Parts: sequence; structure tokens; C-alpha cells
Amino acid sequence: MSRRPNTSRRLGDGGSIPFVGSLHPKARPSPSLSVGLLVVGAFLIIGYLYHGSGGRSADIDALNRLEGGASCALEVQRALPILKKAYGDSMHKVLHVGPETCSVVSKLLKEEDTEAWGIEPYDLEEADGYCKSLVRKGIVRVADIKFPLPYRPKSFSLVIISDALDYLSPKYLNRTLPELARVSADGVVILSGFPGQQRAKVAELAKFGRPAKLRSSSWWIRFFVQTSLEENEAAAKKFEQAAAKKSYKPSCQVFHLKSFQ
Repeated sequence: MSRRPNTSRRLGDGGSIPFVGSLHPKARPSPSLSVGLLVVGAFLIIGYLYHGSGGRSADIDALNRLEGGASCALEVQRALPILKKAYGDSMHKVLHVGPETCSVVSKLLKEEDTEAWGIEPYDLEEADGYCKSLVRKGIVRVADIKFPLPYRPKSFSLVIISDALDYLSPKYLNRTLPELARVSADGVVILSGFPGQQRAKVAELAKFGRPAKLRSSSWWIRFFVQTSLEENEAAAKKFEQAAAKKSYKPSCQVFHLKSFQ
């Protein structure tokens, strides 16, 4: 996370603000004025983050830019047209798993002939009203993905996971990924951060309890082989072709796996 300038110190020094020095050469701003300016600035930033029709997804996007972070949940939303080209009818009943699943499910529900469901692996204490309504309706569940999922085999045509796996150790990945393959009928799509990507470390520790472990593509491929998960080469090729036509370059790693037969 980049260091922010010490605003209070600069405001307390009249010489560092040209206009203050020229209007009142012998006066220094009072401490209460400095505090007041800081409070006003904080409210302006909060208002900006929550402004607009994007709701919570816009807030997340702004925070990611401020903190130098990378959200694969936002990348899912960008990739939806490409995924539709690659998976076609398999996009009719989708389960999304990962942080900020409400924003992804909301986007999916706007797609024609698409049912969407979500699993949020972490708490939703700061969720907005729309997200809470999705939870009340049972469209989004809050569930620990380290344990068996409450769905029958092949309950969904496609399962999409973003960010969530980056916070799991190999011990739990051994359980979680086969479970996700079990509840899917036509495939599993994983979006994972590239090694070296920055994340908002303070936000991570507060919500997830540990920083993300961003692994290389070779690590993931070895892991798929070890857990008997087969890559879906046909879907991967279609995805790459559609991405090339749209000049789309994902900011997260994208893996395509076959469901268990």
C-alpha cells in the first residue's frame, strides 16, 4: 500500500499553503480548523466512493485503484461476454463463489436467460441493502467453502470462482476444488491473481484473516494434476479466441476445468 502524505502536518504549517501565507502572513490556522478540513475531506472521499449507480461494485473499484489492488471479482464482470462466447448454453445456470459475489450475481442476473447464484465465503457485515436482499431470498449464501457445499451433484451448469482460492492453503484446496467440480455440470472457471499483484493488505487482513497467496500458473497446473482435475482445453481455446477478437486481456489468471463425470 502506498504511503499517504501527512496531511495534518502540512495543514498545521501556514508556510506550506501559499494562499494562507499571502492572506494572513502572521497568522497560523488553528488546530480546530485543521481537524475540520480533514473531516470535510474524509466525507468528500466517502461520498465519491458511494456516488453513482454502480453501488458497492463502484466502491470496490475505487478502493482497488486507491490501494493498488486487483479484484478478480471485477474481472469476472469484464469477462462475461468472453465467457458467454466460450461456454454458450452452459451459462444458463451459474454459481459464482468468492468475495463480492453479490456484485457478480447482480451482473449475471441482467443477462438474458441466465440464472445466477452465489456463495460468499466471508461475512457480509458491510453489505448494502441489495446484497442483503439476495441473501434473504437464498440467491446468495454465506458459507465456509472449506467444508462440503450444500448442493447436489451437477446442480449448476457452470461454476465460476474468483479470489476465494487465493486465500486457501493447499490442505483446504484439496477439499474445495473437487467439491466445486462436483456441483458443476459443464465446467469450472477459476480466476486467480497473478504473482506480484498488489492487494489492499489492511483490508485483506481485516476480512480474510490472512493475505492472499498468489500462485503461478505452473503451480496451479501441477495442483490440478495432483487432485485429478482435468483442464478443459476446448473451453480454454474458445475463450482465447473470443478474447483475441475483442482485444480483451484479463488482469487475472483464468483456468478452465472439466466437471467430474
